[in-house]
Amino acid sequence: MRSLFLLLILLCAASLMLGSKQVSIAALFNFSSDAWLTLTASRIPRLIALILTGVGLSVSGVILQHIVRNKFVEPATSGGLDAAKLGILVSLTLLPSASTSNKMLFSMLFCFAASLLFIFIISRITFKNSVLIPVLGLMYGSVLSSIAEFYAYQHNILQSMQGWLLGDFSRVVQGQYELIYIILPIIVLAYFYAHRFTVMGMGEEMAASLGLRYAATAALGLILVSVTVAASVITIGAIPFVGLVVPNLVALKYGENLSRTLPVVALSGACLLLICDIFGRVIIYPFEVPIGLTAGGVGGVIFLMLIMRGVR
Repeated sequence: MRSLFLLLILLCAASLMLGSKQVSIAALFNFSSDAWLTLTASRIPRLIALILTGVGLSVSGVILQHIVRNKFVEPATSGGLDAAKLGILVSLTLLPSASTSNKMLFSMLFCFAASLLFIFIISRITFKNSVLIPVLGLMYGSVLSSIAEFYAYQHNILQSMQGWLLGDFSRVVQGQYELIYIILPIIVLAYFYAHRFTVMGMGEEMAASLGLRYAATAALGLILVSVTVAASVITIGAIPFVGLVVPNLVALKYGENLSRTLPVVALSGACLLLICDIFGRVIIYPFEVPIGLTAGGVGGVIFLMLIMRGVR
């Protein structure tokens, strides 16, 4: 835990210093300099958004995995991420002058409804292998993504949709990212209910025998996941696989008691997203690769390894 926190601090320092515009430590003491403006208006907001998004997506993933009782499920492999994008598109066409909070509400409702439908579908199918559940989720998400793209094509916003829905922190500046702070109370609630989510992961019958209100706890978990996904998609765009690989890697070493592992999951999610972001900023420096691509590539490789491990 201590080494993970130290790694987070080092990654934060690297993120603040890295960019197309060089920032020296000496220049930061001049509060009227361009370096200070770059730091406060762009790089600090970007760092805050990176940390909160990494923490939020990781915690959302582990909550959803306990609800579904499958280690290979997260918003990107259960249709939630694609449903959130569809919700934003619907809000743009039905309410063109809608505020950001209204767009987030549409996104959250679509994500929540899609998650409920996914849980209903898998509860009606008997799976011989747990790996088939995320495969079904990917198919389900592809259907929702196709609907979203067709909807965007019908309303002539397909080209712009593909750009601003791809996860990208380069757009984060002061005054345009503050909605992401809603993830903070989500994390507090998730930690407060961590023991309940752990019990829920044992199954409905076991949870009921221990006095847990299973349906209410599952509904709360889905709401927390939906709000987090909606806030991250509205502010940053779609970032896949973070909520899948981080909880699995943490569980391999620390187990699945969320009361003990949730802080580790949160720190690990922030570190992974910072690493992917730094990699995307240096690979073709001074240009930048969107984090939706770097996180998708890194997370996809780890996801494939976890799938192969699960099959064996």
